[in-house]
Order: sequence, then C-alpha cells, then structure tokens
Amino acid sequence: MKDKYLTVTALTKYMKRKIDMDPHLRNVWLRGEISNFKHHSRGHMYMTIKDDQAKIQAVMFAGNNRNMKFQPENGMNVLIKGDISVYEAYGQYQLYIEQMEPDGIGALYLAFEQLKEKLHKEGLFDPIHKKGIPTFPEHIGVITSPTGAAIRDIITTIKRRYPSCAITVLPVLVQGPSAATSIKNAIETANERGHFDTLIVGRGGGSIEELWSFNEEIVARAIFASRVPVISAVGHETDTTISDFVSDLRAPTPTGAAELAVPSQVELANRIHTLRKFLIRNMEREIINHKQYLARIQQSYAFRYPEQLIKQKEQELDNQLEQLQRSMRKKNNEHEQTFSYLIKRLQAQHPNKQVEQAQSNLIKALRQQHYYMTQIMKQHEIKLANAIDKLTLVNPLEIMKRGFALPYSTEGEMIKSVTRVDKNDNITVRLHDGQLNCKVLMIEEGSTDEK
Repeated sequence: MKDKYLTVTALTKYMKRKIDMDPHLRNVWLRGEISNFKHHSRGHMYMTIKDDQAKIQAVMFAGNNRNMKFQPENGMNVLIKGDISVYEAYGQYQLYIEQMEPDGIGALYLAFEQLKEKLHKEGLFDPIHKKGIPTFPEHIGVITSPTGAAIRDIITTIKRRYPSCAITVLPVLVQGPSAATSIKNAIETANERGHFDTLIVGRGGGSIEELWSFNEEIVARAIFASRVPVISAVGHETDTTISDFVSDLRAPTPTGAAELAVPSQVELANRIHTLRKFLIRNMEREIINHKQYLARIQQSYAFRYPEQLIKQKEQELDNQLEQLQRSMRKKNNEHEQTFSYLIKRLQAQHPNKQVEQAQSNLIKALRQQHYYMTQIMKQHEIKLANAIDKLTLVNPLEIMKRGFALPYSTEGEMIKSVTRVDKNDNITVRLHDGQLNCKVLMIEEGSTDEK
C-alpha cells in the first residue's frame, strides 16, 4: 500500500520531464511587463513577467544577457523568447529567457538613451571638460578603418587645406563585436605616444547597428580620458552617437572633421595678405605722423635760437643753485639746533649730574626726616608728661605725702577692713617717709566720720 505514494521530489521530477519534452514549451515567444526585477551580483537577472490577468517567474542567465543593448527595468514592456521548465527546489514552472528586447521601441535606441542619460549624470558631456582644438596642429592622428571612404576624405581634405601637417592613421575595426575594444585601444595608444596635437575618431555613414561601436561605453570613457583633444566624425550629419557628446568637438562628417582640425592655407594666405596691407598702411601713417612731429620740433624755439635758449637755461640753473644753497643752509641750521638740543639733553642725563641731583635730594630728605623726627619726639614728650601727671595724681605715695598711711599685715597684705585683724596683732603702717611697726590694742568697728 505504501508503494502507491510518491515523494514530492519524484513528482516534481516527473512534471519537469513532461514539460521539458513538450515541444510547445520550447522556443516560446512571450509579450509581457517586467516586475520584481533583480540583477544578481553574479550577472543573472530574476524577474516576474505579467499581464493584466496572470504572471510567471522568469530568469535570464548571465550568458544570455551579457550582450543585451539595454538595461531591463520594472514596468518595461518586453518581447521575450525562451523555454518553459520547472524549478525543482520550489516545484514551480518558470520561464528561462534566451532573448529579450523592448516592446514598441528598438533595443539599440533604448540602450543609446540609457547610456546617454548615465554618462550625462556623471558629467562626461559637461562643457567644462572640453579641450580646445589647436589652431595650427603639427601632427594629427586619425582613428578609423584604413579601407573606408572616411580615411580618404580626411587625408585629402587635410592635405588640400594644410599640407604642412603630418597625418598618422591608427587603423581600427569600426563595426562588429570587437570594434569598440579596437577603438578604445587606439585612443589609449595615441595618448601614450604623446606626439599628436589632435585625434579624429570616426567612420563613414551606416545604419545604427553599423555605427553602434561609437555608442559603446568603453569608447566614450576612452575619449573622455584622452589628454589629446578628440574630434568625433561618425556617419552623416543626421547621425548622432555617444562619441559626439563626449568628444571635445563634433563634426557632421569625416570631411567636416578634417576642415575643423586644420586651417585653410588659402584662407591663411588671404588673411596674411590682408594683415600685410593693414600693417603697411599703419606704418605709412606712423611715418607721416613722425615726419610731421619732427618738422614741428625743427621749427621750435630751441632749434631756431639755441644760444638764447642756453643762456636762459644757464640763468635758470643759477637760480636753482641759489635756491639749493639756501635750502642747504636752512637745513644745516635746523640740524645744528637739533644737535644742540640733543647735547643739552645728553648733558642733563649725564651720570655726574644725576649723582649730584641724587645727593641734593638725599640731603633734603635727611633734613626733612630730622625735622619730622624732632616734631614727633616733641609730641611724644608732651604726651609722656601728661601721662606722668595723670599717674602722679593716682600714685599712693603722693597721697601719703598729704598725711595718709597704709596698714599692712605681717604677711604684707594691705588691711582694708577691721575684720582682717585681731587684737594684739602686729601690723605695719607705711608713711611717705617710712613705716611704723604697731600692735593692735583695741578694735572699734564703725565709720570714723561718726566719731
């Protein structure tokens, strides 16, 4: 019973074999809109192709999308050729794209517009980067096919207009898968040689497919990186390529590029002839003007009366000498006064003068010090006398001179109250001129004023 059940892997493999063997699912042509577009870092492109009612997962591997001329984007309507198969890991059918191009617009035109927009945003078309084309080149490099009509037109035109200019042809492929690399390498080689004044890069007319190598990004970046000015000469006047935008100068045709690269010897000869005539006229006019100026000088007073002029100048010289002498005397007097003033200042600043002045100031200061010290001493003497008088008034000895005495115990303490002594105690009575040794015979309390 269990043998009736299939595994998911077995069922998926069976479905894949069935779909892969169906001839109707090989080389499927499909129209739809891109969504969920993702360009993997390994180069594979994953997307969903849908219309208004259904959608299918799709993948375009790097080997198939490497040579696409445009970049797929979400919302873009495309025409697709591919195979239907099953992606076993998810068990879902999907579209494996082999070819893809825009629906309603050519792939090459779309690729042209996308690259143009990209390089414009990077600033490769900015006029600030454009180099000037030399007016009188000595050596021009021509990068084109050596067998096409363009090279013959360029060489013929340059030799006719400016035969002194050297021409070197750097042969390249101008169409086909290897053409862009060939043109890029030739531009880099011309820059490495270092002896070209100008490079002409181009070819004759053709279809957009035939001119496509000049729309390749590597060619545009090589032109932009060139240190030598580049003139783009691709196709006819109505043909426009990326090289035209990035080059330093665009020519409508290869012949036009040759005309822009070099001046015309006929035009130069005519210009030289015109300049020569202009120069001769100016020189003749200058000669006439100078002759008239010389005639006026010859008729001037100095040439007609030179002796009188010399005498007049001698008199003026005498006056000038007198003025000079007066000015010199005045200046000498001013300098002498200044010198005398400086001498006086120097003498005033002499060390001996300064020492004398310092000694005089010292004597004056000592006198002032002595005077002030005397005044201070007198003031202190008066204060001292007043203090002594005040102390004398309260001095016990002075009081005792007026008849007062001071009693002291045998221990030397002043007796201030009768309660401090007893009958028959020995006491000492001090007078102003000595002392009395006494004995207490009787003690009476009470104020002496009452007695």
